[in-house]
Amino acid sequence: MPLADYLVRKGVPFRDAHAIVGQAVALAIEQGIALSDVSIEAFKELSPAIEHDVYDVLALDGSVAARNHIGGTAPEAVRSALAEARRRTTTPAA
Repeated sequence: MPLADYLVRKGVPFRDAHAIVGQAVALAIEQGIALSDVSIEAFKELSPAIEHDVYDVLALDGSVAARNHIGGTAPEAVRSALAEARRRTTTPAA
């Protein structure tokens, strides 16, 4: 949920961020558009914490990169997992 993570980073409590995401998704569905196509004005009506940089996290690259932790989808996390897998498969068993 990159949008909820974005809101939390902006200081919105997670439970409130979760509710805002639900409202944003409902709005996008109602308008028949992707979440990334919701206008900044509509986002700001849902939360004044949302700024134009929200579109960075809603883009595919931003969404993928936001998960930079073990098991995440960020390129750094994937490279690390691949390196660990290679290490495990090339290290002789004890």
